[in-house]
Amino acid sequence: MIAQVVLLLGVTAPDKLYFDEVHYVPAARQMLLPVLREPILNPMHPPLAKEIIALSIRAFGDTPLGWRYPATLFGALALVGVYLGALALFASQGRAVAATLLAFFNQMLFVQSRIAMLDIFALAFGLFAIAAFIHGFRQQRPQLAFALAGLAAGLSTACKWSGLFVLATCIVIVAVIRLMQGWRTRFADGNAEDWYRPELWPNFRGAHFIGCFVLLPALVYLATFVPLYGFSFADIVEAQRRIFADNTTTAIASHTYMSSWPSWPFLVRPVWYLFEKVGDDRSAAVVFLGNPLILWPALIALMVALRDWIVARNRDAFLVLAFYLGPYLAWALLPRTLGFIYYYLPAATTASFVLVYALTRKGAPRWLLWAFVAVGCAGFVAMLPITAALFETSMATYSRLMLFQNWI
Repeated sequence: MIAQVVLLLGVTAPDKLYFDEVHYVPAARQMLLPVLREPILNPMHPPLAKEIIALSIRAFGDTPLGWRYPATLFGALALVGVYLGALALFASQGRAVAATLLAFFNQMLFVQSRIAMLDIFALAFGLFAIAAFIHGFRQQRPQLAFALAGLAAGLSTACKWSGLFVLATCIVIVAVIRLMQGWRTRFADGNAEDWYRPELWPNFRGAHFIGCFVLLPALVYLATFVPLYGFSFADIVEAQRRIFADNTTTAIASHTYMSSWPSWPFLVRPVWYLFEKVGDDRSAAVVFLGNPLILWPALIALMVALRDWIVARNRDAFLVLAFYLGPYLAWALLPRTLGFIYYYLPAATTASFVLVYALTRKGAPRWLLWAFVAVGCAGFVAMLPITAALFETSMATYSRLMLFQNWI
């Protein structure tokens, strides 16, 4: 509730469509028509997020609040997902709160929660899927938790196909563990903290796997197309073909703000959602960049987690690495040449798990985590003039915050 109040502050600025809202809001408006007209707008993405925006427009009117309210709601829910995931990981409320604050202060979630785009909806459902999976990972009977993970991953995919990356990560983890169990793999000095144990999930069968991670996600995903196409199998299949064609296209070669996936963790090339003059020396600006005081140290934390997974076989290190690298490295497998740093949003958010893990390892002073959260908060506040349009900024402030030429 606190998160949503904060996200709602000044959310109606600017009072016009900006950046990719020009694609998604008209598509949502079209869904409210008594009879759906052809051609269907924005057919290159699944409909769920646009359907949620459409419901908000019906409830709050065709206004900036109506367009953006659902993003603030799902931004707040995404933070709940981070909290639940961290609680399942660390079994510590303090660490879970710290992870939630780091996810908020990393800047990306804040910016994406105040614009009518699809990514925040996919992120929120994806984080609930991660939280449910991590909870199930520790259970002897994970069927219910894994079913909830599959359900949430299906809803994430119904917002944007990048939601498949979380589902694929869950599938790969289960498949690898089942494969090692099939090989009767054992560690000579095995213990309860190992990421792999031969006795894990003794009653989780192949039918459970298919139900949780194939049938349930597919059913909830396809159900979101029914309000648009009814029960026309041919139309729903054609919709999938169009989405696939767009998401694998190499036809669009360049864009002003494009960047490649290896550069995203280093915050090399931001995306300017908005920059316009509102006075003689005042501008309204919204940049999707990320808080360098959080996301650059996260790269060091990744090395720490990688070392602990390889050397100590640590289960928590394995899980935080999996849900950071899975949604991130999946982009390397796509033939699509056009990429933007906001595709890094899921990995940047789960980087908060990696940071909390690294900062609370055995031997780390207890104050270190909260000192880091305070530093991240300071960076977040310093960058507010270029992440929220309600804070008008001078050119001097803008120039001071643009540390590198690539950020302009």
